[in-house]
Amino acid sequence: MKPTIKPANPNFSSGPCSKRPGYSLTNLHVDTLGRSHRSSVGKLALGRACSETADILGLPEGYRVGVVPASDTGAVEMIMWSVLGARPVDVFAWESFGSGWLTDVTKQLKLDNVNSYTADYGQLPDMSQANPDHDVIFTWNGTTAGVKVPNADWISDDRRGLTICDATSAVFAMDMPWEKLDVVTYSWQKVLGGEGGHGMLILSPRAVERLESHTPDWPIPKIFRMTKGGKLIEGIFRGETINTPSMLCVADYLDALDWVRSIGGLPAAIAKSNANLDVIKGFVDSRPWAHFLAQEEDQLSNTSVCLTLDLEPEQVKQAVKLLDTEAVAYDIGAYRDAPAGLRIWCGATVEASDLNALLPWLDWAYTQVSG
Repeated sequence: MKPTIKPANPNFSSGPCSKRPGYSLTNLHVDTLGRSHRSSVGKLALGRACSETADILGLPEGYRVGVVPASDTGAVEMIMWSVLGARPVDVFAWESFGSGWLTDVTKQLKLDNVNSYTADYGQLPDMSQANPDHDVIFTWNGTTAGVKVPNADWISDDRRGLTICDATSAVFAMDMPWEKLDVVTYSWQKVLGGEGGHGMLILSPRAVERLESHTPDWPIPKIFRMTKGGKLIEGIFRGETINTPSMLCVADYLDALDWVRSIGGLPAAIAKSNANLDVIKGFVDSRPWAHFLAQEEDQLSNTSVCLTLDLEPEQVKQAVKLLDTEAVAYDIGAYRDAPAGLRIWCGATVEASDLNALLPWLDWAYTQVSG
């Protein structure tokens, strides 16, 4: 039968993701609007975005946090253009965005000494193939595949290369082994439900040393430049952004950070995402027609949860459309390059009660299109 209870919040998109519970524009501190980002209030807000991020995430001493242009993509691109070429590069890719970084390394930067390790959607390549003398590029959580790296045991403590980690759908939802990661990127619109257009770039002291000692063979666009005269432009990591940011988006991000503190900090945000995944696990375990795209349980993402269904691709599209029409779940179709299925965001801004309300509707939609 058609369910009668709907999620209070039907926003399960994997980006931009659902706003935090209780979100309201009226809660934002907007004294920065109409002011220069270089004014005292502008720099204070941007500086807070950097310092409070480092504090909540518990970053090691010496790690720097900067607000950069063009979302997570911009953060990854600017670091690749700035530090690669000094060593051979190992690229691990098992979904759309990791494949994009491999394309950039081989076809845009055209590096010669590149090793690619790939796997199909739902699987991880053998991460132990990483060479500690090489730079390594990988995603921590494959947003379009629902597959995460379960640990960083494969990263050597004695590595000479840099580890460059696209963690856009992992930061604030998963334990990150910061000492193993030299560059980490993410965006506001994922786990924190912030706005798009701005990226976060986290650098270890080893990454800074590379920036200051290596000059690439190619031109670096102004918007990517992080050094001047062979030294890091430290202001970038104090809120003195390379280009003009949206101060409204900054206010939105600071609101999200305040919310994380209010629920108990990083451990609470991670616990919420884990609890949300458990809701989906219970559903999949009891439905023979629903399956995780991820093949190994310890690789299951607790944010971008990807499911395959025992349906034809066109039937899956019909089910997704039904759920949208009923205002039950928006934007949960699989990524365009991924196998047909569902992608349900389970990050910390999503309430378990809404997921529980959604599940009977999945049963209903499956029955409607499979009969």
